Amino acid sequence: MTHTQRIGDIDVAWNQDGSGAPLVFIHGLAEDRHTWAAQQAAIRDHTTYAYDLRGHGDSSVGEGDGTAEQLASDLLRFLEEVTGPATCVGFSLGGTVVLGAAASNPALVPHAIVLGTSSVVGRSAAEFFASRIAMLEHGVTDEFRLALRADTAAAISNTDVDVDAVTARRVTAVADGRGYINAARAMARVNTVPLTDVLPNVRVHVDVVGADNDTFCPRKAADLLMAGLPDATYWEIPAAGHLMNVDNPCEVTRLITELLKEHEA
Repeated sequence: MTHTQRIGDIDVAWNQDGSGAPLVFIHGLAEDRHTWAAQQAAIRDHTTYAYDLRGHGDSSVGEGDGTAEQLASDLLRFLEEVTGPATCVGFSLGGTVVLGAAASNPALVPHAIVLGTSSVVGRSAAEFFASRIAMLEHGVTDEFRLALRADTAAAISNTDVDVDAVTARRVTAVADGRGYINAARAMARVNTVPLTDVLPNVRVHVDVVGADNDTFCPRKAADLLMAGLPDATYWEIPAAGHLMNVDNPCEVTRLITELLKEHEA
């Protein structure tokens, strides 16, 4: 079921399913709540919530300030006003958001699962974000659509995946582009303000999930997270690129389910 509620300065849209302890999913850049449809359909023993980040999907952009801190604050407000304390699962940008929220208020994020997430952004990645932001200065253009298709293809390793269909869904998630710009600025800023200093403040267990063919966020990125987090375990999704939930959604669902059982045992 889809819900919309005013939270802070934005209207937040989310899909809610299942029943039981709350479980919150946070998507990545150029995605929306539908990214987690397979998990919400499969995980029935939790009340699952998948919300659209500000400016993505059906959530409004509000007064976006282009920082990961604001996006983490948005998550905390969602937990405060909608779900209560919950295990949070974040992919890529969403993982950065989850770690920031857990560092700020571990009582609201007692367990974190982060997939394809990095605590640092190198110069080439920052330049990548800057180039995509420039393409969106006049809205979602054909140039941006072609670039997003190339980005999508590079993040997928499963040759059976329909790249054009995935790209079309991502273009829809980008909406008018303002949310993408806001989030891309937040990620580019991690180049100069990395999460390294924040990680020791994450006083909850974090399951760090990589993918064996992820070139956007390789094992080295996971190793940096593991080195900085006080309590973390590494896991890896096989036969998958950065968009691991596109390449191998069944294995992503299986792993999340197992991690929930371990944490709640």
